[in-house]
Amino acid sequence: MKFSLSGKVMQDSNTDRMTHNVYELVEYASHLFTLRPGDMISSGSPAGVGTARGTPIYFKDGDTSTCTIESIGTLENPVKAEK
Repeated sequence: MKFSLSGKVMQDSNTDRMTHNVYELVEYASHLFTLRPGDMISSGSPAGVGTARGTPIYFKDGDTSTCTIESIGTLENPVKAEK
């Protein structure tokens, strides 16, 4: 997963660096409910954001948030301030 904010890479990581691997997440989730094709498991964020950063970086009006996952695709969202 790669996350960029207005073209600046904020995260560039993969599932190998997660606390629990994908197999463990699927196993745990499948004990709670039946997984069906297309279901998504939200695993949180890899290292590199939040309190792990020395100085916090906040989204601001006009920024663009871009998240890319290899072999899946890219999701890009403009940031707009509330009025």
